Amino acid sequence: MSSTALSVLDLSPVPAGGTVTDALRHTVDLARRVEQFGYRRYWLAEHHLAAGVASSAPTVLIGQVAAATSVLRVGSGALLVGHRTALSVVEEFGTLAALHPGRIDLGIGRSGPPRADATREPVPPPTGARVVDGLLIPAPFSYAHLVGAPRYALATALLHQAGAQPPAFAGQLDDILALLRGDYRDADGLDAHAVPGEGADLQVWLLGSSGGESARLAGAWGLPFAANYHVSPAAVLDAAEAYRAAFRPSAALAEPYLVVSADVLVADTDAEARRLGSPYGHWVRSIRGGDGAIPYPSPEQAAALPWSDADRQLVADRVDTRFVGAPETVAARLRTLRDVTDADELLITTITHDHADRVRSYQLLAKEWAQSGDTGRAR
Repeated sequence: MSSTALSVLDLSPVPAGGTVTDALRHTVDLARRVEQFGYRRYWLAEHHLAAGVASSAPTVLIGQVAAATSVLRVGSGALLVGHRTALSVVEEFGTLAALHPGRIDLGIGRSGPPRADATREPVPPPTGARVVDGLLIPAPFSYAHLVGAPRYALATALLHQAGAQPPAFAGQLDDILALLRGDYRDADGLDAHAVPGEGADLQVWLLGSSGGESARLAGAWGLPFAANYHVSPAAVLDAAEAYRAAFRPSAALAEPYLVVSADVLVADTDAEARRLGSPYGHWVRSIRGGDGAIPYPSPEQAAALPWSDADRQLVADRVDTRFVGAPETVAARLRTLRDVTDADELLITTITHDHADRVRSYQLLAKEWAQSGDTGRAR
């Protein structure tokens, strides 16, 4: 496969010793830089109540990034719609698309507490780690301990009205698409027209971490889909397979279009990349421990933090599937990820303590990718 574009997923990480203002300014600066490096799109994640992540309002950030760039596609990766209405989503992204026509991506993800009437996905049998054509597929990680954690309950309470059930995801997606098309009707046949929003010049994406509802709906609606290797690497092949199996051509897309995410850190040498990447396990541990992402430590700070075998086990799947090294090392591993998943595009997320190291990582990767003939710009 050739002409595989690279794109960016940014969490606006807050560095230890830095501020939210630093993180947000770094996001805008990084977007300008990666546009120059040739990346295709720039997506902003959505996270809440995390001291180390500033991307809690992706719609606001999308507007800032789009205004600071000229050709880069900018969007959400992903907008968590469980605590929004379909109309608010369409109006906000319709406004962005009116200001930046042809450059906005509405990437949608599921969110919210389990619905009382929700049907559960079948639970796959436990499996161990395996290697598929050179790609590590680790054993699944269970988030069950986080669902019952006090901070999870607090976030749910703050994001949702007390006692309210989040809307059914399929129904909410149906409403969003109908409002964008301009053919929305309620149960009584009354129409509604979103202004801005109706007929907006934007792309709608679904993002998912499994072969569940998001992958199947993306396929059934004929939408592009982003599968999550960087957070849920165990399920990436299931997600890709479910999406392609469910795909039906649409006005937006004649064939499946799959983006796969990867956590990446590139430096001039393998040794330097490993040094810069040493805080990563501690950062992931803070998330999986239920406290939310900590401000991202420096390598020196990380070396002084406690670390145990239990910590290593808690984050092993994330650490072992992160692509860290010199440009040629990482590019080779990314080609394996692309080939095994048959991805049409790769979504790169990189976190370092120092902003200059993050910019340098994206620059080195883009140069190596272009030299190997793997880059692709148009879409």
